[in-house]
Amino acid sequence: MTEERPAEPLELRSIRSYHAHIYWSTAEQRAVALRVREQIAARFSVQLGRVHDVAVGPHPIAMYQVAFSIEVFAGLTPWLMLNRGGLSVLVHPNTGHARDDHERNPLWLGAPLALLTESLPNEPGTDGISDVVANTSPTLPAA
Repeated sequence: MTEERPAEPLELRSIRSYHAHIYWSTAEQRAVALRVREQIAARFSVQLGRVHDVAVGPHPIAMYQVAFSIEVFAGLTPWLMLNRGGLSVLVHPNTGHARDDHERNPLWLGAPLALLTESLPNEPGTDGISDVVANTSPTLPAA
């Protein structure tokens, strides 16, 4: 269990970027997840991570990551709410405190999953988060 949160509120400027993790556990859900991935790439300037067909890091089942800038949050997150295809999606900020970002500060769309966060660092500068470099070329509006 992590230590108690400081009494002072966290500042929004501590958020450097966001990650969304789209999860699946069956072949049918994988097909949905890949369709959602294609739709994200067509609509948003994001950095799509590799497709992991096995559990990796703190993620207990197959998933892929979508890294995105602060400016993309207001469009992508509501779009995922409406178009996640019934999949579980974790959206979390990147503040430099990876464990807190996954445990204390996440937004879950759909059913939350039990993450394996014990090994995640929680000290600034140890999370390995780099700037988002978009690798998509959107051609469609988000709507």
